[in-house]
Amino acid sequence: MSRDFAYVAHSYSEEDCILYALGLGLGRPANRCHLSAVYEGSEAFAALPSLVNVLGMPPFWAKDPSTGITWQKIVHGEHAFTLHAPLPTRADIVGRTRLTGLVDKGEGKGALIYSGRDVSLAEGKPLATGKSALFARADGGFGGPQGPLKTVHPLPERAPDVFFDFDTSPRAALIYRLSGDKNPLHADPDIAKKVGFERPILHGLCTMGIAAWSIPMVLRKGDFTALTHQEVRFSAPVYPGETIRTEIWEDGDIISFRARVLERDVIVLNNGRARLN
Repeated sequence: MSRDFAYVAHSYSEEDCILYALGLGLGRPANRCHLSAVYEGSEAFAALPSLVNVLGMPPFWAKDPSTGITWQKIVHGEHAFTLHAPLPTRADIVGRTRLTGLVDKGEGKGALIYSGRDVSLAEGKPLATGKSALFARADGGFGGPQGPLKTVHPLPERAPDVFFDFDTSPRAALIYRLSGDKNPLHADPDIAKKVGFERPILHGLCTMGIAAWSIPMVLRKGDFTALTHQEVRFSAPVYPGETIRTEIWEDGDIISFRARVLERDVIVLNNGRARLN
């Protein structure tokens, strides 16, 4: 809990915005509204709101032996971000991460590591805040507190109002990792098999990012910049090449969602909540 994370200075440009969008699968020639995320010459060119998830991130700190974490067996459990201002397409920013909680689920049941992150422009203007939970599958039973556990957003009990299907590329994880998350679990087949997956899995934040642009694609006619908040629980991995269906409920200002992989009929994102302008 006392681990000190240095401020992370991060300069990004239009090219980084485009690379991130390509990692999420945007750029299908038949869909012209994709151009606002992948072509700097578009009149509506803008940074995707979920780009903030890869800005000002610390290096893969859980791999440091001093943490005591079995890094090969950690997975992303939950994530959320809130934008305080639209993201520029080019900026110098600063990110600061802090640990906010630990939960010991018990021997053989793993542990939860909660963290928060503030992202601001280099001159100090706040851009976003983020919250995250890592599930350390092999590190329960260390004698830590058994709570409190973060509550999750309940989904409506009725059928989804609308949905959006998107077939991911088999190369999706290899492209997305170029935006900063170099965990070999998403690229190395041998490491993936050692930790129990049949092959490299898609980054959880990539799946979250796909849902992030799918929601305004359906509800705001493709205006990706309408998204200002997103929170989600990761419930199962996606394998690159699978089809993700984002299921959406709209109740006034409250947007609820989840995502499932159609090929296996498995829910991969759950208890999602979003806010749109």
